[in-house]
Parts: sequence; structure tokens; C-alpha cells
Amino acid sequence: MALEVFHKDETLQMRRKLIGQSCRLFFSHDPVKIMRARGQYLYDENGMQYLDCISNVQHVGHCHPSITQAAAAQMDLLYSNTRFLHDNIVLYANRLAATLPKKLCVFYFVNSGSEANDLALRLARQYTRHQDVIVLDYAYHGHLTSLIDISPYKFRKLEGQKEGVHVAPLPDTYHGIYREDHLDPGQAYADTVKSLIEEAHKKGRKISSFFAESLPSVGGQIIFPTGYCKRVAESVHEAGGVYVADEIQTGFGRVGSHFWAFQLQGEDFCPDIVTMGKPMGNGHPIACVATTEEIADAFTANGVEYFNTFGGNPVSCAIGLAVLDVIEKEDLRGNAVRVGGHLKQLLLQLQTKHPLVGDVRGVGLFIGMELVKDRVSRKPATEEAAHLVRRLKEERIVISTDGPWDSVIKFKPPMCFSIEDAERVSTCIDQILGGCPELTVCLAFLSFSYPSPSTTSSLRGVPPSFISLTTSSKYSCSTFCPFTSTTTSPSHSPALSPALPIITYRQGELHGSVFHRLGKAFLKL
Repeated sequence: MALEVFHKDETLQMRRKLIGQSCRLFFSHDPVKIMRARGQYLYDENGMQYLDCISNVQHVGHCHPSITQAAAAQMDLLYSNTRFLHDNIVLYANRLAATLPKKLCVFYFVNSGSEANDLALRLARQYTRHQDVIVLDYAYHGHLTSLIDISPYKFRKLEGQKEGVHVAPLPDTYHGIYREDHLDPGQAYADTVKSLIEEAHKKGRKISSFFAESLPSVGGQIIFPTGYCKRVAESVHEAGGVYVADEIQTGFGRVGSHFWAFQLQGEDFCPDIVTMGKPMGNGHPIACVATTEEIADAFTANGVEYFNTFGGNPVSCAIGLAVLDVIEKEDLRGNAVRVGGHLKQLLLQLQTKHPLVGDVRGVGLFIGMELVKDRVSRKPATEEAAHLVRRLKEERIVISTDGPWDSVIKFKPPMCFSIEDAERVSTCIDQILGGCPELTVCLAFLSFSYPSPSTTSSLRGVPPSFISLTTSSKYSCSTFCPFTSTTTSPSHSPALSPALPIITYRQGELHGSVFHRLGKAFLKL
């Protein structure tokens, strides 16, 4: 717990001074200061509750007591590196193995998804003796230099594409080159990977791996078309490469029907390497690489020891085991099916009501709602998506955007998300997108408390609901005109000039403190 608690403005000022500006905040125009959390709820410095729709890291819920107790109990006993024998690491590896296909039976524990993907890259290159990598457009695999090089989402903003990196089209059947009306988009998109391999071979280059998220997240909550992964794996294997499935965003039951998202592609598909991270420690830094005996043996054969100071330590593994227990005991995969399915249906209903909603896609509690300016051109509605995120924040719902144009509203909440939470979010989105006919409020309702306008003023004659209502900055107001007073009697209101100040707003945009602040501003005139 922090030794000192600062006022929000002071915290923000200190952060801007001390923390690198490339480390961005959510809602940078008006950041939220979160002091504690529980389940799917966040609480700010004033005790206000926010519904968390995006913290897939806190997989089983913020501060789950089973997780915090497991961490504290093990930390009180031993927190050592992995060069000593300890049961936790082998118990945890054995539990993970039970969730995966049999051939994925060797594990390397690390501390973050970036570390896991970097190690997967090393394993693939060591095993194949090849260097080149095929990735999907708009992909993001981590912040290390090796991973920036294979992340189009990042490298296009920097030095660009390296010679040994080959970018395949994202299999997006909504915006992509092959869409939902194609007879076999899975085969068509897989053929683009095969063509990349052939072009690379013509240049004398060799493919070490195809590297992809099992469900691209930064790319816009994409669901692969049927058969895509199996056919890509066949082409990659023929070229002497391996298939790496990045499950860092999507693993541990988020899709509901399966423990791993790659399993959505069918039992006849199995990656050669699987990376996992974000949710496996429920916020504690732990990650892992799972692979085959053959690939692990090739990595050992290079004669260089792999050592990770904190990877697989007893505390991390105790936490990982506790997360697996909670997923099972609380049927969180079943909850993802039930709640995720309900949320998706609610969003599909919104699609029938609001032209701005172009597409709804997803599985389990991994869902995207794409906003478009019109459904024919499918032009991304980036500004509208940003406005929706801001408005939901004012309703104390935390959500964010993803996709190449930041036009996809993403839902990746803690797995304890409820039916009631889903309905609350859907209702708020409906109100914000739908709005209402404009409502005009004349501030003639306002009256001063005398003896002087310079003293504390009050609002009399205004319905209490108006005073308590709060609004976004989406309002219009006529030119301010001064009040003129003809009396100093407390029992009389000031006479108003003929031109009355008017505020116009829309229902569904009411939620902040601007309305009250505007009232005070008028009272000072």
C-alpha cells in the first residue's frame, strides 16, 4: 500500500514529471485514479464504482481472495529462483499440460507475454535453422526489439518492415480482401500465406515460423474463418517452419467452449509452440511457452543454458495454480459461454437499431463491436467510437477501442462478468447511440440567494433531478447574457434581461458535472 495518498491532480502532475510520456494513460483528457478493485469493479479515490469491461489480465476478477491468499501463503514460505527443486513448478506444468494437446508437453516459465514471444522466436529459429517470420497485418506481439520487428502495428510507426519479416493479410472477413460472402475465405486467406512462402523461397530466404494470435486482438477482435489455421500450418510445415500460436490475450478459457482459442479451429489443428501470459497470474507477472519435445531438444542442443531469474518461482506458480482452481470451481468457462453469448445477442440487437453498428463478432467473453459511418462503404467511425468510449466512462463503464482504425469497441472483461453487467453496458450504449430529441432548458428557473451575487448562490425552482444530473461536453448554449437585479430583497429573484440564456442537450448525454458547473457559472454573472 502506498505510504502517501495524493490528491488526483497532484498524482497526475507528478506522473507527468516523473514517468515517460510514451507510457500513456486511459482517458488522458481526464484520467481516473483507481484506488482499489474487486471482481469486475474498480473504485476511484472518491469511492465511485466503475464497471471494468477490458481487464482481461485480471482474468478471474480483481483481487480474488483465493489468488491473494495463495500468493501470501507461498510468499511467507519461500520465494526463490528455479535452480532449487520445488513442487510448485512441476505441479503447475502438469496442470497446464492437461489442458493442451499431448504433443505440447515441455514448458518454459517467464514473466511476461513479451518474454514468452521472444523465447518462442528463439525456439523456432533454433529448431528450424531458419530466420524469416510470417506475421499477420496489424499484429502486435510485444515490446522487445525482436518483437517490434515482427509487429506491423508497431514497426510501421518506426523504421519499417525488416527484410526477413513477411506480412500476410489479416483474415478479416468484414474489412479484408475476402469477405463474408466468399465461398471459402479460410482457404483464400491461407493461400495468401502460401504465396508469401513461395515469394520468399524465390529470393533464397527460408521461413522459421508463422506467428499469429489465435484471435487477433489489436487487429480488431478478429475471428479466423474456418480451416484457416490448419491450412496455414500445412504450408508452413512444408516450408520447414513451425506454427506459433500467441494465446497471451485469449487463453485460459476466455472463449468459453475451449480452454485455448486455437482449439476453435478443430481437433485436427495443433500449433508447434504456444505462448501464454496476461491472464495466467490474474495480474501477477507470469507467462509461459509450451512446445514439443523435439523443439525443446533442439534448443537444449545448442549448449547454451536458458535461465530466467524469476521465471517459474514458487510464488508465481502458486498463483497460477490458484487461477486454474478458480476457473474450474467457479465454472468461468461456462460463464463466458452464457454471459458472452448474451452480451453478443444484445449487441446484435443494437446493430438492428443503430446504423452506426456495422459488425458484431466474437466468441465467449472476447467480443468486438465495429462502428462504421455507413454500412455500404464500411468506412470506420473512429471519432464516433472514441466519443462512445468517453461517454461510457462518464457512465462509469470502462471500455476501449482496438483495430487498425480504433473503430472496434472491444469487450474482454474479467471472467466473472455477469448477465446484469452485460445488460447495463448494452442499455448505456443503446441510449448513447440513440439519443433523444433535443431538450431545451431555460435558466429562468435559477434564482439568486441574496444579499449579494458574490456570496454563495443556490439553485431554487430547479427540479432536483436537474441539479444532480451531470453531462458530457456535448451541449450547446446561447451567448451568455447578464442578469440585472432590481432588488436586494432575499424574497425576490433578479430580473432577467430579455435574452434568456439557454442550454440545449440531449438525453443520453447526461452524465458528468458540467450541468451543475454551468449553473454556477450563470449565477456568477
